[in-house]
Amino acid sequence: MTVAPPAPERVFYDGTCGLCHRGVRFLLSRDRDGRAFRFAPLGGPTFLREVDPAIVGGLPDSFVVVARDGRVLTRSEGTVHVLRELGGVWRIAGGFLGVVPRPLRDFVYDRMAAARKRWFARPPDLCPVVPADQRSRFDP
Repeated sequence: MTVAPPAPERVFYDGTCGLCHRGVRFLLSRDRDGRAFRFAPLGGPTFLREVDPAIVGGLPDSFVVVARDGRVLTRSEGTVHVLRELGGVWRIAGGFLGVVPRPLRDFVYDRMAAARKRWFARPPDLCPVVPADQRSRFDP
């Protein structure tokens, strides 16, 4: 009997943000086989279908993770979670970041999110440019 691997978690990102673009490329390069994550833009059809409409309005416009167990993770909680899911040294980095009190982590996250479009150039495309073999990991 073969056990199917767990479904990848969903990472929703701001496709017009250079920092978010780099974050998606970072995750793609470390999750090469696509077991951990799938990607879709915030506000797209996949996002609207998979995230409870009652909470959509209160979510940040930068980065949202829907975990395998259905939890919607935002801000620093989402960042810590994806680092831990990557495994290896990234799991350790997520563990260290996770011991920082969440209000402090979120404060830093919010400052970065507020300045991200000034500090990081908008990508030439609204979606990260990825190799053809990884394009199937993106949803609308």
